Amino acid sequence: MPAEPAEGAIETAIETRGLEPVPDGERTGRVRELVPTWVAANISVLLLTMGAGLVIFNGLNIWQVLVVAVAAPVVSYGIVGVISIAGKRGGSPGMALSRAVFGQRGNLFPGALIWVARWGWETINAVSGAYAVLTVLDLLFGVESSTALIVVTLLFFVGCTFAVSGLGINALRVCSTWSTYLFGAFSVLVLGYLVATTDWSAVFGKPAGSTAMMIAGIGTIAAGGISWVPSGPDFTRYLPRTASSKGMVGATIGGAGVVVLPMVLMGAVMAVSTPGLATAQDPVSFIGELLPTWIAVPYLLVAVVGMLLINSMSMYSAGFTAQTLGIKVPRAWAVSVNAVISLVFGFLLMVVATSFFGSFISFLTLLAVAFSAWIGVFGVDMLRRETYDGPALLDTTRTSAYWYKGGFAWQAMTAWALALVVGLLFTSVDWFSGPLSATWIGENGLGWVAGIVTSAVLYAVLPRTPAPVAAGAPAEDREPAGTLSN
Repeated sequence: MPAEPAEGAIETAIETRGLEPVPDGERTGRVRELVPTWVAANISVLLLTMGAGLVIFNGLNIWQVLVVAVAAPVVSYGIVGVISIAGKRGGSPGMALSRAVFGQRGNLFPGALIWVARWGWETINAVSGAYAVLTVLDLLFGVESSTALIVVTLLFFVGCTFAVSGLGINALRVCSTWSTYLFGAFSVLVLGYLVATTDWSAVFGKPAGSTAMMIAGIGTIAAGGISWVPSGPDFTRYLPRTASSKGMVGATIGGAGVVVLPMVLMGAVMAVSTPGLATAQDPVSFIGELLPTWIAVPYLLVAVVGMLLINSMSMYSAGFTAQTLGIKVPRAWAVSVNAVISLVFGFLLMVVATSFFGSFISFLTLLAVAFSAWIGVFGVDMLRRETYDGPALLDTTRTSAYWYKGGFAWQAMTAWALALVVGLLFTSVDWFSGPLSATWIGENGLGWVAGIVTSAVLYAVLPRTPAPVAAGAPAEDREPAGTLSN
């Protein structure tokens, strides 16, 4: 099999570059552009539903919800920010850089799992976007939902997602910036309305829940951020090699936190007035019940754009993941597979499933565990590594420096597989309970943490295969292991 050809660069508004490293001359991105990127990645009314769930299901009071809303983005997007440093070092998407860790063949295993996991995330967002459109149609025109209308709204939402993700990173940057401004403005409006109309004595009078439920809540909210970790380098590969690593981590946490914190708190406050919203089959229509139409309609329309961007970013990364699995099509077309899957699964979730929130939380829990094993291995390798060999990343033959033994890096594969098993042992969801889920780790929803720690420790102690160093690699690439310096 010949080495994978380069696809080109960003020539116009449409990005045609694939897995190949971005040349230094095209690395014109700025660290501050990461802020609207991660704001856009969190513009979802699902955060309102999750905030309500912390009150209804976890039994937390408003102060405990505040702790969860602060800790979750710091933990999860802190990991996203750290892993995204690999993007500026190697100039390639995250799952392409992963080839240097697991080997050209070995990377197919975590890559396939991550690709499949994205199907569920994109389905959840497509369903939420379709519900938002249906709610707007009901509020403005009194149009009631039907199977035919569900299909139409899903087609509309997924079609728009496919179009934006196909354009590439330039289009995502522009859309992210404008959606940040719009969503921020309308969120302030909604917050003001809640401040004026909420029974605050009921909000502050709620008794505290258990510490275990608060820790589990952090894991639930953090799972959304954990799902973005392998995609972090996809959005930093256009940054210059001299970009501040600490600035990248800070911008990532800040961009996510500025949305997650107020949205989760707003959802918790809304749960006082509408305790049934966390158990509703439709996670969006409650907004029309709580807010006046003149606020609800524009807010939902902006939220639709936000959820479209979340899915576009996910499909953008999924296109790269598909290419690393050997699908020989341009990235813009690789995302079409995910688009079709989102349509099929979205229809099943909207028409067949009986509990949206239960399915959603179970999915998030398993998603975090699935990604955790990869995070530990990749993170330890990144902190050790000085640079990535660009030609070797693209060379899928035995001549690749990342072929290792039979195409596998056995240390990485062993740590990844065992950590995946350990994470599942401590995990419990609606349709699956690991044998260790009743332990302290399992009861606190820390299966994903067990996965990260297990994979990181195993990979750190197993004998290391020396990483190849690209000939003539720039001095900026040769960072001291384990640092977050420029």
